[in-house]
Amino acid sequence: MVSTEYERKIAARFATFDQDGNGYIDREDFSAAAKALLAEFGTTARSDKGQALYIGAEAFWQGMAGIADRDGDQRITREEFVYGAVKRLRDNPDRFADIARPFLDAALAVADGDADGAVTVAETARVLKVLGVSEDIATGAATALDTDTDGRVTEPEIVSAFARYFTVPE
Repeated sequence: MVSTEYERKIAARFATFDQDGNGYIDREDFSAAAKALLAEFGTTARSDKGQALYIGAEAFWQGMAGIADRDGDQRITREEFVYGAVKRLRDNPDRFADIARPFLDAALAVADGDADGAVTVAETARVLKVLGVSEDIATGAATALDTDTDGRVTEPEIVSAFARYFTVPE
């Protein structure tokens, strides 16, 4: 049961991972996210970028399951997600960043149209929208990540922000 305000805010982030809305997070949610990103950016699953994205999605799933799947059923409930975030990640958001990094790096490579190692604010917003973030929030978040206002967002900025979003409720 979610009891504190912090836990309620973290629980709200659960829906971002539960891509199919069935009430739990599983491997298929991560695969669905990868598939949707590939479709959005016109990248084939068999390409190097496509393969890296699916490998990253699997690594992300394994990391999340290792932290949060307390009963070992290969599904993460909302309560398990909150427990994992609150008990295991709140004091170490970098651990979450490490778990997410292979997926995020691959997602950014898919979105990086000119392959220069940074994505535009618009590309970043597209990634966020595909992952279930509403358009207004995605656009605002992508703009906020561009701290030097050059229109580009780099991997360290995105990974750090992603980790903070899922482990710090503010």
